[in-house]
Amino acid sequence: MLDRAILNFDRALRTLAAPPRSLRPVPGCDEPETVLSDAERRHTAALMRINHVGEICAQALYQGQAITARTSHARVALEQAANEETEHLAWTLQRIQELGGRTSLLNPLWYAGSLSIGVAAGLAGDRWSLGFLAETERQVEAHLSLHLAKVAPEDLRSRSILSQMKTDETVHAEMAVNLGGSALPPPVRGAMRLASRVMTTLAYRV
Repeated sequence: MLDRAILNFDRALRTLAAPPRSLRPVPGCDEPETVLSDAERRHTAALMRINHVGEICAQALYQGQAITARTSHARVALEQAANEETEHLAWTLQRIQELGGRTSLLNPLWYAGSLSIGVAAGLAGDRWSLGFLAETERQVEAHLSLHLAKVAPEDLRSRSILSQMKTDETVHAEMAVNLGGSALPPPVRGAMRLASRVMTTLAYRV
């Protein structure tokens, strides 16, 4: 129990403070940098900041769900998803830096809140926890589609990152369903969309 607590604390510190690493090449890294206006650069950096916050939240959610998972196969799936989302953290952080932006000042708050939600989801049972994972990924996928529509068509670096993230989120959602995730009730899905709207509005600015 103590070893697991130490590992979870270490994961939190690494998510919030250590530079994330990607085993895969950053999507679009071979594309030339696009000349953007100052307004376009600020806007795209803010969109990437939102996605970076989303990945901070994903790390915490999956960590909380893994802590309270009832079965080993659910725990392994959640931990695997968290590891793959670390790459998204690395990609969005790099693009934010390339655009001259910054990460959200509220990242510790996002992490703590998402960890609590993840623990609660796990306590509800694996099928609901996996259903929560699937719904989260579906909403993120829709969110990324909106961002792809807002990023300049010639900004191939940003678009490549968003497109690959969208593909990965689809895979994670399908994995959760295949492992037995149950569809969440409409009020829960609505509450999740509302919480996401609050997060994206704040993260765009702060």
